[in-house]
Amino acid sequence: MQRGGDGATGNGSDVVFDDSGIERGADGIARYTGLEQNLVRGFARTVAAHPDRTAVVELDGPTATYRELWDGAARVAGGLRAQGVQPGDRVAIAHPNGLTWMLGFWGAQLAGAVVVPLNTRLAPAERAFIETDSGAVVTIGELPYGEPVQAHDGEPGDLAALFYTSGTTGRPKGAMLTQECFLSSAENVQRCRELDPDVVNVSLISVPLFHVTGCCSQMVTQVLMAGTTVLMPRFRPETFLAAVAEHRVTLLTSVPTIYELVLRHPDVATTDLSSVRALYYGGAPMAPELVHRLRTTLSGVRLGNGFGLSETSALATFLPDAWTDAHADSVGFPAPVVDVAVDRPDPDTGVGELLVRGQNVAVGYWGDPARTAQTFVDGWLHTGDLASIDAEGLVRIVDRAKDMINRGGENVYSVEVENALAEHPDVLEVAVVGVPDPVMGEKVGAVVLARPGTTLHAPELAAFARERLADFKVPQFLRVLDGPLPRNAGGKVLKGPLRTATDWIPVPR
Repeated sequence: MQRGGDGATGNGSDVVFDDSGIERGADGIARYTGLEQNLVRGFARTVAAHPDRTAVVELDGPTATYRELWDGAARVAGGLRAQGVQPGDRVAIAHPNGLTWMLGFWGAQLAGAVVVPLNTRLAPAERAFIETDSGAVVTIGELPYGEPVQAHDGEPGDLAALFYTSGTTGRPKGAMLTQECFLSSAENVQRCRELDPDVVNVSLISVPLFHVTGCCSQMVTQVLMAGTTVLMPRFRPETFLAAVAEHRVTLLTSVPTIYELVLRHPDVATTDLSSVRALYYGGAPMAPELVHRLRTTLSGVRLGNGFGLSETSALATFLPDAWTDAHADSVGFPAPVVDVAVDRPDPDTGVGELLVRGQNVAVGYWGDPARTAQTFVDGWLHTGDLASIDAEGLVRIVDRAKDMINRGGENVYSVEVENALAEHPDVLEVAVVGVPDPVMGEKVGAVVLARPGTTLHAPELAAFARERLADFKVPQFLRVLDGPLPRNAGGKVLKGPLRTATDWIPVPR
């Protein structure tokens, strides 16, 4: 395995993040030394310290204090036990965001079960595959209340959850996250975002809890820090804005598309957003222009870009506020117990496959030793992302390995082109793919969706791109969509159908 040179490996957290209380083991992995033994102990500590504090607010639904959340979860654990669930058994959760989801999650943890979050947008056959593959003995629809049982006291290495990847190619894989993965992920979030443990953080969760961003980075971190979680069962920009104002939300974490929709909503100009202290984004490339608009709209608010995968229990790298304006194209530095490396870097660009290792990295894929062996090699997770790491330790994701376009021997990274086109004021969504060409092998094609009330013209868009990109990266083909880009159940853009389209419009050179 070849890795990059100076600045291309190792942990950059000593530059910007608190790295105290960390020890590196004989296996080379850095670990926090002061974590709780398991999630249940962390939950119990919060309940003992703040029983009457509001734990969760479901918009247009119930609320619960920490004592009520614990008592409800204990009754769910009892109900699971009555159904025969034993420690280590898999329990699936099939609910949208809400108090029911949290009670199901924590009830399963108190029972010692392994949570299998089900994407609520899956087709019946896709859901059935995950239930069968995971061996789930129960799928929580209605909460199975029973007599409270004594909480299971597991070990750090016990499995806590299986998060199934979206499966853009092939069948989904169940990333195995341990108790230690969750606990170290929450600690990473606290340190990277510089969250004060003595401050009651109010976090609005607008992304699904069945993904690691909503579950690990937000919900679990909030519980372990005794914060208040405001849950959106479904996203609407006007509801988002009203929730921030009504519940005095202090922390926002979401994807760029949601922020774009919120900023375009007319209510943003009249909504009191003064409670917000920090805003975080990730999950997709963030256009520098959108960062600027967030700065303007939310003056004085800290911004930060997080990057991670299901396999890294969410956060793996983080770009702090002080770096966001000058390095909007970067996903930041590795979290304190995370190491990053570039495998087989290109000698000219430094770009290669991003490798990650750390206490928060999954231990493999459930029931899939072949893909586990391919992806987890010598302690390193092979992410499938193409990236570079500069001398300061900043990580830049340039593409998924399978999405790189080879144009006559010139590598074109689709994310770079997408970022450039996303700066156009009339572009709402964009995806860039390779268009087969008998001479060049592939040429660059852009699929765009215009903002409502605007029209995109190929020559103008090409000229806009040419001001920002080398000539060989400028799209030579264009498709203008009438509706959103195709996405899978996990919300990721499906580039396969885009590549096979035949209605490309040549862009005049």
